[in-house]
Amino acid sequence: MIKQEIKKPHSPETKGIVQTTAVSWVLVSLSLPMLLSSLGTSIANVSLPTLAEAFNASFQQVQWVVIAYLLSITTLVVSIGRLGDMVGRRQLLLIGILLFTGASALCGVAPSLWLLIVARAAQGLGAAAMMALTLTFVGETVSKEKIGSAMGLLGTMSAIGTALGPSLGGILISGLGWRSIFLVNLPLGIFTFLLAKRYLPADPNVRTSPAAGFDYVGTLLLALTIGAFALAMTVGRGNFGTVNLALLVLATGSVLLFIRIEARTTTPLIQMVMFRNRVLTSSLIMSVLVATVMMATLVVGPFYLARALGLETALVGLTMSVGPLVATLSGVPVGRTTDRYGAQRVTIAGLVLMLFGTLTIAAIPTNFGVPGYLAPLVITTVGYMLFQTANNTSVMAKLQANQRGVISGMLSLSRNLGLIMGASLMGAIFALASATADVTSATPDAVATGMRVTFFVAGTLIAIALAIAVRTYQQKQTA
Repeated sequence: MIKQEIKKPHSPETKGIVQTTAVSWVLVSLSLPMLLSSLGTSIANVSLPTLAEAFNASFQQVQWVVIAYLLSITTLVVSIGRLGDMVGRRQLLLIGILLFTGASALCGVAPSLWLLIVARAAQGLGAAAMMALTLTFVGETVSKEKIGSAMGLLGTMSAIGTALGPSLGGILISGLGWRSIFLVNLPLGIFTFLLAKRYLPADPNVRTSPAAGFDYVGTLLLALTIGAFALAMTVGRGNFGTVNLALLVLATGSVLLFIRIEARTTTPLIQMVMFRNRVLTSSLIMSVLVATVMMATLVVGPFYLARALGLETALVGLTMSVGPLVATLSGVPVGRTTDRYGAQRVTIAGLVLMLFGTLTIAAIPTNFGVPGYLAPLVITTVGYMLFQTANNTSVMAKLQANQRGVISGMLSLSRNLGLIMGASLMGAIFALASATADVTSATPDAVATGMRVTFFVAGTLIAIALAIAVRTYQQKQTA
């Protein structure tokens, strides 16, 4: 745990770093919301077969239990970050924790599938607040020299939530039924709220005025853009048709209108001038690419392990838990590495490891078995943790106080866009490369071929991200 005193908010020498208690307790208060938001994603995936049986629904219908949560986060995370900059991050984060907890209770008692989906969307709204606002507190409570360690801790908690979800969900469903995977959030959410209320520092003199009004039009257009894009990437499960095309046209039109309005309004949700910042723009692009690749490991990996390597379901789950476990163990050391060697250097190192790992997965023969899959996966995961921690640090360490919320939201947005693209685009590439209409019945050789092609594409995406990182570093060195 990071040991450092939080300094007073208004003393000139501290430049806005606040003091209410030890930084370690503040970080605990921020870590739990990060854990809950990631747990909310991973724990629901394991329940889909059970929900299909409980509500007598198709897979496409119960899939919306996951999609509604992800869409809610993706469409609203930037707006919530901006709102936190204006009205106060502490208050909004507490509201988000309460909303997440209350929506979890509604999920647990939902009498119908569609009410469950609506409750999951509300739960996603609370998760969006927790994801967008936790990072902003780091810049206000931790000195620049320790931001990397703090980001590593938050990354560890996110990885724990991802790793814990499938196993905890399976145990709860087997013993208490599917409703328990949502009701378990009640004690966790209440404890998180009480801890955050006790230890998070008060917002320093937040003032709102008509001149600093909230950009409602921009918020609606951004939500429409992201929502249409996300739906285009998920509707049809890889089959691109007229509906997908119409949604992409709607997303394109909405984003063009959003850019035009944001350039003219006096209080924009996102200031377009921010994208002149090469570090920020590069970080957002790299975040999308890297998240796309990491989601591909979660989507394609189970099919490879089950169909190509012939593992039983229990062994597939155990093997898939290795990646999140590695992320959990490496989070804090990675944060300290970032503090020591600098964010941009560590970003490049992480992408180099990811490039090696993904291309090794693409090249390694199936007769190497599970070890042949896990070894490059571990390398890829460590590289991802290096990248994620360093990338967030390079952006958040140099922001002005009134920009932290919206930039934190944009980082979360880029990650979620990557997750959607990984689940849809990379899944479609895998299915196409497997040369079969139904991947679940494909031959082992076909699945192995699909795996190789998918991870060759993944390696290409990482190579693009690496080129961006190297160029950004060189430009900074010559500036």
